[in-house]
Amino acid sequence: MLALTTSSLAALLLLAPVASSVSVAENFLETLRTPRPFHAQPWPNRNRTCVAESHNDLKTDDAEKILQAVQDCNNGGHVIFAEKQTYTIASPLNLTGLSSIDLDIQGTLSFPADNLTYWQANSFDLEYQNATSFFILGGSDINAYGSGVVQGNGQAWWDEYVNNKKLKRPVLFAIVGLQGGSVSGIKMRNSPFWHNIIANSSDVVYSGLDLFSTSNNGNFEKNTDGWDIYRSERITIENSTITNGDDCVSFKPNSTSILVQNLRCNGTHGISVGSLGQYPSRIDYVSNIHVRNISMANSSEGARIKVWPDAYSEKSAALTGGGGRGLVRNVTYEDMDLDNVDYGVTITQCYGQDDEDECFKHPSKLNITDVVFRNIRGRTNRVFSPIVAHLVCSSPDTCSGITAENVDIRTVNGSNLVTCRNVDETLLGGLNCTEWSKGYNPA
Repeated sequence: MLALTTSSLAALLLLAPVASSVSVAENFLETLRTPRPFHAQPWPNRNRTCVAESHNDLKTDDAEKILQAVQDCNNGGHVIFAEKQTYTIASPLNLTGLSSIDLDIQGTLSFPADNLTYWQANSFDLEYQNATSFFILGGSDINAYGSGVVQGNGQAWWDEYVNNKKLKRPVLFAIVGLQGGSVSGIKMRNSPFWHNIIANSSDVVYSGLDLFSTSNNGNFEKNTDGWDIYRSERITIENSTITNGDDCVSFKPNSTSILVQNLRCNGTHGISVGSLGQYPSRIDYVSNIHVRNISMANSSEGARIKVWPDAYSEKSAALTGGGGRGLVRNVTYEDMDLDNVDYGVTITQCYGQDDEDECFKHPSKLNITDVVFRNIRGRTNRVFSPIVAHLVCSSPDTCSGITAENVDIRTVNGSNLVTCRNVDETLLGGLNCTEWSKGYNPA
């Protein structure tokens, strides 16, 4: 069945099982490298083809024509979005409940930005951090691929957000409840909000994507994360390039067994665990994360873990919270090259709070343990010079097993000071620790 109401989607998100912190998968990297089911060559496995029709006039809504093609080719088919065709999606498109289908995107899928008010009332509510979406994709054994473009027309959204911080800007490509599949080759452009969210899903590979969202004026492309992973497991993100205005990849609550490798991130806020602990009524877990072979340039961060304190904090009008519980465990960042970043490595349990003293008075209820930073090298800029990294936990009891190996990060002037507080310095591989702090990066 393809129909799913907004209210039932909210229920799905809220009732999804929370990953247990004690069920640590053995040899998770081997599992991640061959996620299942995943068709490396999906076309031979499908038994019929449907070509989605388009008005190709940049104004008439093609959502019904797309839905019809997908319904006709569900359960074993191959849907083609034709080259040199623009498919205008001007109403919410529900593509959940699918099975064994390929979406071959050779043309352009475009979400027009001429009626932002319409989308406030009609987008899918994802029930997390003010996130909504134009469309949702879910089911089992689904592959979306091609050389085409998904166009979010984000500039109008970024301009409006300057004056309305509670504006609900849709995620460009939303996967909800997908068990087995892939997204590959597609170009994503000018996302109003996050480029990708994957929620309540497992065994999915993203590969060979090209993400690019930059503003053409002074109204920056805020919150344009590359990928946000939420309540999902066994996800691989690899072999892709990202230029945006926020996290390259973000591991949101209850992300487990994730492999991120071979990415080129530019202008981002780094590859981040979190933010976590925002909601007092929820327990957030992130475990078994492996990040490797990353190029990070012109970014606020390289590797980052960001946790809210046990005190009410307000990062922005639309992003407030603190006091949530949970655990970050078994996270590895390795083989990262940094160029012109503000901080090379960051751990903070003070996210959203301007006053660090408040965080020490109200230590986070979310613990961080067994984190490795290995073979990370490169250059920071002058923003926090002479500090190159910020490893600050809110109390000695909230962090353990924070390890650094072969980390060589220096400012443009050659300094390599690292702010270290409430972490075991004997595990930091000779990092040049100091208690002097220039604060964490609030980005």
